[in-house]
Amino acid sequence: MTWILSTSLDDFRAEAGAFLATRPAENTVLLTLAHRLAVSGLDVYGEPPVFGWWRPEEGGPVEGAFLQTPPFAPRLSAMSEEAAAALAVELAAAGPGFTELTGVGGGAAAVRAFADAWAGATGATWSVRAEERLYRLGRLTDPARPAAGRHRLAGPADRELAIRWYGEFLAEVDVPPMDVPKAVDDRIADGGLHLWEDGGVPVALVGASPVLAGMSRIGPVYTPADRRGRGYASAATAAASAYVLTQGAAEVLLYTDLANPTSNSVYRQIGYRPVEDCLVVDFS
Repeated sequence: MTWILSTSLDDFRAEAGAFLATRPAENTVLLTLAHRLAVSGLDVYGEPPVFGWWRPEEGGPVEGAFLQTPPFAPRLSAMSEEAAAALAVELAAAGPGFTELTGVGGGAAAVRAFADAWAGATGATWSVRAEERLYRLGRLTDPARPAAGRHRLAGPADRELAIRWYGEFLAEVDVPPMDVPKAVDDRIADGGLHLWEDGGVPVALVGASPVLAGMSRIGPVYTPADRRGRGYASAATAAASAYVLTQGAAEVLLYTDLANPTSNSVYRQIGYRPVEDCLVVDFS
């Protein structure tokens, strides 16, 4: 049973890429992170990323992986609890010379196994920061209460507005700082930033990842506070979902915060169905 730790994106994609593509829903975050690192450079998130992949038997197939873009916590792929616990012990032994951990995210069972093993190996304690649910689109359904307005792709003229809304969204969900202008520029260039406008004025923003391994993930979804309660986010999400289907996505995914029952209800109403529950935990 072996974890291989690496700082090489090329090696990670060569060794773990096929495994990630076999379960694109559960591995959506790692697929999109690896793609962006390949397209935009290893410094796109700040510090150099680190990677790892797991083989239960030497020479056997990869059955687990992780990717970390510091200062963000590592994200676990679909993996067994055994693999997650072994990874925690391996990273604790590697120490801060390889990477520093402030938390971890991924499927709930694997994250709990990792966190317990990390606590046992380091003496740290852990607490849940967020409980999430991964959804997959079934049959897309129009919102029950259609919103006024229409959908369009964001263009270069929308850059400053999108940067401001991205920043407001990140502040609301308490995500560490990132290069928001770069993220917005990349999304606009890829055709992955969607706006809902009412009366010719943008009122909601939705992002969508490139189609990778037949999968695209919706997010962020943001409506300014003074525009909420009018169905704009639901309409924009449905429109963005329909758009990525035309771009070849076989699976359309999104994450919700389980602490927000409104968003979970809205996404189910337009056809999204639960795949798995996920956790983000912090170490202290």
